[in-house]
Amino acid sequence: MTIPRLPPRPELDWKPDGTPVARGHDDVYFSAHDGLEETRATFLKACGLPERWADREDFTVAELGFGTGLNFLALWQLWQIHRPGPSARLHFVSFEGALMTAEEAARALARWPDLAGLAEMLAANWPERARGIQRMGFPDGVSLTLHLDDINTALPRSDVLADAWFLDGFAPAKNAGMWAETLWPLIAARSSEGAKVGTYTVAGAVRRGLSAAGFHVVKAPGHGRKRERLEAYLKAPPVRVPDPFAMSARQISDPPRRIAILGGGIAGACLAAAARMRDAQVSLFDPAPALASGASGNRLALVMPRLDAGDSSQARALVDAYLAACRFYHGRAGVGEVTVEQRARDEAESLRFAKLLADPPLGSDRLGGTAKALIHQRALVLSPAELIADLVAGAALRLGQPVAFDPAARTVNGEAFDAVFVASGMALASLGPPAFLPLEARLGQVEWADAPNDIPQATAQGHYAISDGRTRLWGATFEASNEREPRISEAARAANAEAVRALMGEGWADLSAAQSRAGLRATMPDRMPVLGPLPDFAAAAEQFAAVRNGAAPAGTAPVREGVYLVGGLGSRGFTFAPWAAGAVMAMAFGEPSVLAADVARTVSPMRFLFRALKRGEA
Repeated sequence: MTIPRLPPRPELDWKPDGTPVARGHDDVYFSAHDGLEETRATFLKACGLPERWADREDFTVAELGFGTGLNFLALWQLWQIHRPGPSARLHFVSFEGALMTAEEAARALARWPDLAGLAEMLAANWPERARGIQRMGFPDGVSLTLHLDDINTALPRSDVLADAWFLDGFAPAKNAGMWAETLWPLIAARSSEGAKVGTYTVAGAVRRGLSAAGFHVVKAPGHGRKRERLEAYLKAPPVRVPDPFAMSARQISDPPRRIAILGGGIAGACLAAAARMRDAQVSLFDPAPALASGASGNRLALVMPRLDAGDSSQARALVDAYLAACRFYHGRAGVGEVTVEQRARDEAESLRFAKLLADPPLGSDRLGGTAKALIHQRALVLSPAELIADLVAGAALRLGQPVAFDPAARTVNGEAFDAVFVASGMALASLGPPAFLPLEARLGQVEWADAPNDIPQATAQGHYAISDGRTRLWGATFEASNEREPRISEAARAANAEAVRALMGEGWADLSAAQSRAGLRATMPDRMPVLGPLPDFAAAAEQFAAVRNGAAPAGTAPVREGVYLVGGLGSRGFTFAPWAAGAVMAMAFGEPSVLAADVARTVSPMRFLFRALKRGEA
């Protein structure tokens, strides 16, 4: 049976007291006696909170069954009262197969007025209806990472080291899949040493499963009408699986505080903002005299989804990245919403559009249209100059001077840093052999003209035409280039003129007043970004030499500690950059990953090394 790409919504009934009941499981979301007090006893107290985070700068709680978000809000409220310090961070990772709407959650949570303020913030940042991983940031150093998918798919693909687990699925007798015996070893493998577990059920299969996975399990007095509940803790350190792609989450005892970022484009700017959110001191280096001097410097940029008709790791990554960009940019300077009409270029694309609409990866509030033209609602049109200036606020800018980077010493122009993030476009190619880091330069030219009092709009059909109310911009070419510097050409100008006439008709663009701009876009051969720790390519080639003879990679890849790459964003830099920046910052700070395991392999800097070894090219 084919599983729909769009995750289901639960069918709800409501009791007179406002308690939601999942019709499909015939079970309540929380205790009718007092769900909040049950949460505090069954999960918070059972996991030793708040005492267990008293001396921690970073604490992670994972949960099976997000439901209304009640457990998250109760934990957040406790954190507000007992936060260990102003820089301490709380990460909440939840797994949910059928997410209710924000309005339904708000209705359920309305019975607890003391949670009203937190509930309003949650509702305003409610996750989107899309399979994959979404992260929401909140005040007080709190983050919520939601894995929206069936638990038996989502948990194996997840990457988290949890200090506590809330097991809060519907009752085992009514939702056996949430309590399958295959899940317990996965929970143990995703736990930190001494992790604690709380759950309301005392079912024998749950007790036996936790015990077999290495947890010490005890019964404790229940809450309300329930006589008993379970508490458990991990008895021995979990065994970590080797990671040939070097992308796994790990705990960091000393998070980086002094950070260098190489690159003043959108990737570097998103990294700077992500680092500043974590209270790090940021120095941003670029040899150009101004920010956004390269491919990120166009007058306007468009953020719209690239949707594949099939459900693959790459397809899910594209959806995750698009939603992350929309969330990250929301409310920032130079950002506005726009509806994009994406017209089919030919019959093959019409067939692809029809397949997409028959099994959409996004909800109807974002994706609609016909086989002839998709309609992308709530896409974004950006003013890069305004946006990038906003993103780098608070960073020390080191512009207009040569940049000398030593990966082994982790120094930039002789100055040592706790971590260095390299987001310098084609300059990334100097960090590894061409076979292992095969960046390609693509020349992209756009044309633009002033158009005050315009209506924001966007149309795409291979090329695109966009406006933000002040400027109209159209293009863009995407040509292979061996040039070291971008070059404006009349041929590209003519191609863009022909494209805008086809898209918008004669007269939309004043071609005689148009100005041209070209940039080199660093692109990987598979059109996916490269992000993650910088491998020690020489040591990795030696360690994995047996791959040349058909062996599977064995062991964890050697990396340059504290050095991370974000590059190869191609023509979708503004879409990929927030997601990529969030992913590598999570690695550097020891946070739960926003990358599913298969997606991490898809973007890892190690992927082309393995390809080169298999092909005998290295």
